[in-house]
Amino acid sequence: MDLAATPSRSKSKPRSSPAKPVAAPAESRMDLCTPSKPTPRRKSKSTASPAPMSPATRSTVRHSRRLLETPTKAAPEVQVKATPTPTSRGKRAAPSPKTPAQREPKRQKRHPRKRAYYWKVVYDGGEFEVGDDVYVKRREAAESDAEDPEEEECRVCFRTGGGVMVECDACLGGFHLRCVRPPLRRVPEGDWACPYCEVERAGKVAERPRPPEGKRIKRTAREKLLSSDLWAARIESLWREPDGTFWAKVRWYIIPEETAAGRQPHNLRRELYRTNDLGDIEMETILRHCSVMSPKDFRDANDGDDVFYCEYEYDIHWHNFKRLVDIDDELETKEDPNDKPYNAGDDYNSDTDEDSEYDEEEESTSSFSARRNQSHGLAANSRKGRIYGLQKIGIRKIPEHVRCHQKTELEKAKATLLLATLPKSLPCRDKEMEEISIFVKDAICNDQCLGRCLYIHGVPGTGKTMSALAVMRRLRSEFDSGTLRPYCFIEINGLKLASPENIYKVVYEQLSGHRVGWKKALHYLTEHFSGGTKIGKQANQPIILLIDELDLLLTRNQSVLYNILDWPTKPNSNLVVIGIANTMDLPEKLLPRISSRMGIQRLCFGPYSYRQLQEIITSRLKGIDAFEEQAIEFASRKVAAMSGDARRALEICRRAAEFADYRVKQSRQSAQSTASANKGDGVVCMGDIEAAIQEVFQAPHIQVMKNCPKFGKVILVALVHELYKSGLGEVMFDKLATTVSSWCHANRELVPGYDTLVKICCKLGESKIILCEEGSKHKLQKLQLNYPSDDVTFALKESPDLPWLSKYL
Repeated sequence: MDLAATPSRSKSKPRSSPAKPVAAPAESRMDLCTPSKPTPRRKSKSTASPAPMSPATRSTVRHSRRLLETPTKAAPEVQVKATPTPTSRGKRAAPSPKTPAQREPKRQKRHPRKRAYYWKVVYDGGEFEVGDDVYVKRREAAESDAEDPEEEECRVCFRTGGGVMVECDACLGGFHLRCVRPPLRRVPEGDWACPYCEVERAGKVAERPRPPEGKRIKRTAREKLLSSDLWAARIESLWREPDGTFWAKVRWYIIPEETAAGRQPHNLRRELYRTNDLGDIEMETILRHCSVMSPKDFRDANDGDDVFYCEYEYDIHWHNFKRLVDIDDELETKEDPNDKPYNAGDDYNSDTDEDSEYDEEEESTSSFSARRNQSHGLAANSRKGRIYGLQKIGIRKIPEHVRCHQKTELEKAKATLLLATLPKSLPCRDKEMEEISIFVKDAICNDQCLGRCLYIHGVPGTGKTMSALAVMRRLRSEFDSGTLRPYCFIEINGLKLASPENIYKVVYEQLSGHRVGWKKALHYLTEHFSGGTKIGKQANQPIILLIDELDLLLTRNQSVLYNILDWPTKPNSNLVVIGIANTMDLPEKLLPRISSRMGIQRLCFGPYSYRQLQEIITSRLKGIDAFEEQAIEFASRKVAAMSGDARRALEICRRAAEFADYRVKQSRQSAQSTASANKGDGVVCMGDIEAAIQEVFQAPHIQVMKNCPKFGKVILVALVHELYKSGLGEVMFDKLATTVSSWCHANRELVPGYDTLVKICCKLGESKIILCEEGSKHKLQKLQLNYPSDDVTFALKESPDLPWLSKYL
């Protein structure tokens, strides 16, 4: 039997099945009928019947092996005495005092072998590794497994080769382009169904071509698996038993027809379910590799007949499904780095005692034979969907809307409008991106890079970070093409740092790959950028350091920002710093020694206009006909009037698409009339946008803001004002109280006292509108707004009792 290392291989020879008995001489017959008695893979030749020998001694094991290897010589009778008490290795047993002339034999009894585990096994020319997906024979149909054609036959001419073949997505049959009627010039894009499946879908009877008389269609391994004539499994572990046979622990896959729920309408033809059932099988029963892929890998796969789709795990006991991405990774067994791949063809070739000794004790013979009897007995798809225990309690079907093979236009729109989805292009920021690109290229080409700092600022949601990252991706492609010299890029977000000093640790780890404390990292980085000891293999390459939320690195003495901005001024530092923050006048608020090192290069990202927001939404929805033009314009104008935040516009459109999708599904389920069901069916209209805006801007926290006391509204507006003024998310209570008092005095309002403001802040903190620092209520307590500033602007910009608040928003 030949086993291939990869799914695509040369044509295999006929394989011997473990279910077929092999003839052996009468004197020494080896039973190969069932997998419960595995034997070494070598031919059984005629030998003289040796005397009975103890299987526990090493010498007898090797002697029996020599008998198999030299069958022409008669085996001499060996006198085996009673098993002596085992002694320590390398020592001889003491002579008996009753018989001083009697001596112990030279070869002492040693501990029997124990199974040896491997992470990779080369078995009959095929390389199998832990984690591989393989085809496994079934005992009841093992004689048909010898047929494994390399190429699938055309379902019209019944020939292999001879041109490009296309696979039908309905019946999985292969067809030559020239055999299809009408003939195809090229492979069609997307899903394609053969003419026979199209006729059957229309409810008619299709007469499929039959093979010529005397010709039998040879099925591929994929066809046998999907028709329950083969098994598919994932190798979990590999080992060699003491008798020389090789075994594997596998996790079974199951086809949808063999589950309790059966095949569902949205199941793919090549879909399998991974089960929680494990079993031990012999390596004899493994045919060759297959490939079971995740949804992402399956979508990107180009071709291959042994490719299958797996997204869910099936519980064989409770008969329910669970998405694989939701299952926590199990603890993996640590692999020995000295463990090398084992070649099964080279076993038992040594005559030394050291090669055949194990220090551990052998498992009992009864447990070993019981384990061997479990081969094929617990395969998951041998149950044929039977119900156990509580009958059908616990059976769950995968809802059709969870995964549809063909997404609707609204579902595509919801996916592309997610904030986590990376757009193919970033419109409306070409000028800013060009300036960033010129700055970075000049810094990379200049060997000195002295004082290279760029400060990018703008209100939230204007594309600052995304534009900078898009420029770096473009430069990366230029480097891959060879038009740009090598460089090192490090991206850091201030929100992810537990403290400002941790930035030293992150930068040092990116350069060296090691983790140290922030004090040691600061020392090593200072030496590196000052021309001393260099760090890492990329020591001489320019370093582009991108720091998002730069204002969060501010400390009381501003030492962190000073060190970072001072490094580029060192000779031969090769460091470029790009800082991003929301505050426009952050350099003016820094100490003079820091603002002077930041330089004068600044880049401002202004708020988006409604035309720009409309272009951003339209570019994301390119090729998707799910929105009315008036709906997109309405959402863009509404957000541009508030803040110009592109993230808020995308969120409103995505929520409107969810409303429209829900409306369409409800109309289909209620079986309304055709006129009412088709009215606005599948398209986001103005009503959906209005409902999404009402949900976003009429949330419960916005109602709390509108109904809070007069001075509570002033405190919220003051928080937003300080946020845009300083760029910091936290504001001291003392500073906030001063701002509120000055506003009330300037607008002829009653000036509140500190006690009144403290009580109001406590009320807002209890409703989670603002977050208060833990501790006593004193003047230095820090306050932070818990919701976006756009919500405060929407709720209080047109307040009837305080109309003067609008000039501070």
